Amino acid sequence: TILDVAKRRGIKLNASSGKEMKHLCTVYQPVKMFAEFLAKFEEYMPVIAGDKEAIRRIAYEFVEDKSKEGVIYVEVRYSPHLLANTDVEPIPWKQEKGDVSPDDVVQLVNQGLAEGEKDFNIKARSILCCMRHMPNWSMKVVELCKKYKEDGVVGIDLAGDETINVRDQSCHRLAYEEAVRCGIHRTVHAGEMGPPSVVKEAVEVLKAERIGHGYNTLKDQVLYKQLREQNMHFETCPISSKLTGACDPDFTKHPLVTFRKDKVNYSLNTDDPLIFNSQLHVDYRTAHEYMGFTEEEFKRLNINSAKSSFLPEKEKKDLVNKLYEAYEMVDHSTFFFT
Repeated sequence: TILDVAKRRGIKLNASSGKEMKHLCTVYQPVKMFAEFLAKFEEYMPVIAGDKEAIRRIAYEFVEDKSKEGVIYVEVRYSPHLLANTDVEPIPWKQEKGDVSPDDVVQLVNQGLAEGEKDFNIKARSILCCMRHMPNWSMKVVELCKKYKEDGVVGIDLAGDETINVRDQSCHRLAYEEAVRCGIHRTVHAGEMGPPSVVKEAVEVLKAERIGHGYNTLKDQVLYKQLREQNMHFETCPISSKLTGACDPDFTKHPLVTFRKDKVNYSLNTDDPLIFNSQLHVDYRTAHEYMGFTEEEFKRLNINSAKSSFLPEKEKKDLVNKLYEAYEMVDHSTFFFT
């Protein structure tokens, strides 16, 4: 797709074949510097950003890919501003000013996801990302979440450099306060590369309902106990956590082993599948082969994932029931005793 779009747009790439492009975009071994990972985006984002057809097409093809992985519901997250070339300051990826605003990006992604839903019979929703290093974008992000709340957008996220303290970034805090006020679901990347204090900040300051990654929560046992008692959901990504250097490359020592033993509320996810050359079954297989995951644990975490989704309650209940039926299990939560 990247090669096709680049050819149509007359953009010169550092690759002439799909194999070469994949090699340029993919991280195969744990990076020594996080900047090595970030540099991969420079290889393909300038091709996609600012192109309406490419944005819609990639959203559509994302749903197609997820259907092939056996997914029945997915929440995809992205930054609208990083795909825009107007009404954004600064314009990313050294683009010239164009005619695709962050609002346009959300509409295009929604179109692509909706078309994919119809063609591939799965449900797809999106989460819009604020970026820690761009606090001036955050209020616009929450406004887009509000505008498209009934049209596919189910939540807000904060991603990026965890060393940037949100207590000192009032725009992030105000955006999340507005999200709380308007009933917009909230997740935050925290405790991936950063310390437990970033997780605590996400929960206490930003009122996060879910934590993206959260591995370093284990370094603060008081906080870990508190979040377990709150049934906080952790969005974990085994393959990426190894390749970014967030966790020990020995999967038998991964925080997920502790999460599993402690019956924590968490999910298994892919993270930047192009860069990490990963599909969902690879993360699941890794958990099975190296972390002691059983079929029963996969069922438990999938049901918890559905219960922790950002869908409206009726749709969430339908999703959970669909899993119970598929697993031939009884949902004990539907029984009440007097």
